[in-house]
Amino acid sequence: MPHTVGYAPGVYDLFHVGHLNILRHARQHCDYLVAGVVSDEMAELAKGSAPVVPLIERLEIVRSIRFVDAAFVETVPDKLQTWKQVRFDVLFKGDDWRGTPKGERLQRDFASVGVQVVYFPYTVHTSSTQLRRALEVLASPVASPVTPGAPRSAPGTTSP
Repeated sequence: MPHTVGYAPGVYDLFHVGHLNILRHARQHCDYLVAGVVSDEMAELAKGSAPVVPLIERLEIVRSIRFVDAAFVETVPDKLQTWKQVRFDVLFKGDDWRGTPKGERLQRDFASVGVQVVYFPYTVHTSSTQLRRALEVLASPVASPVTPGAPRSAPGTTSP
């Protein structure tokens, strides 16, 4: 019986239910699941900003997920180079990649080495980008804090 190795790459920053869903679905489609955790440098190169959670912590979180058999630190942008190191049979991605130039290139590149690309539903209501934006809003200085239940004055007027 063939032994199928799956690979689920991601930054896995601000770990959320979307990440868990990808890993859960991926594990159902392979015998052994390797999660590729993108290094801080590669994440910044790909997304334009460094992860909030440092690599060593993201790696520990991902390794602790019961669906994951092993975690691998991605340090190169070329997934084919990663494949040469990990030797997986199936690559898992969110379906937000399907039909995009990046997704089509990924499929073409991996077809050349016999690796199948499988897409899973992207969790649209939660993403690390949305969480990062919410954190930025919470961290931004507020000109005048509002106490819940306290009377407020209309813009351009003064308080009584």
